[in-house]
Amino acid sequence: MNFLNYFKESKNLFFKKENFLHLAIIFIIFFLDRISKIGIINNFSNTSIYINDFINLNLIWNIGVGFGFFSTELSFFYNFMTLLIATIITILLIIFFKSNKFDKLIYAIIIGGALGNLCDRLVYKAVPDFIDLHYNNFHWFTFNVADIFISIGIIIFIIRSFFIKN
Repeated sequence: MNFLNYFKESKNLFFKKENFLHLAIIFIIFFLDRISKIGIINNFSNTSIYINDFINLNLIWNIGVGFGFFSTELSFFYNFMTLLIATIITILLIIFFKSNKFDKLIYAIIIGGALGNLCDRLVYKAVPDFIDLHYNNFHWFTFNVADIFISIGIIIFIIRSFFIKN
């Protein structure tokens, strides 16, 4: 009986009107990420494109997690990290549905980007990163649109945690 009540409660959380806007944000971020990556993969896979003195587009395949950390050729470790990422996204979705409106926005931004990168890990067995920020000979980690949204969401989450009291 408890499982049925939990299922009904979960169903009600999912179909709340306020969730549709936030779910749309997740979808839009995921869609923007997919479009950008498909465009880069199809058009710039073997070349580096100069944008200006600070930005190049240069496709690299990241088999690690954020910014290439934990890169390895070991399939067991890669699969473990992919499962861990999927688990974290699932936990974030559960928290998302039980959060207030502002927190839902933060989680939606993070989840949208994380789903984009998870999709790449499942489809390509690597994440295509292509935005190369640099100044002279110093290059920041190459990243993608999903990474931008994940980073923005985490920064907002940290600021909110330190400065906004519940």
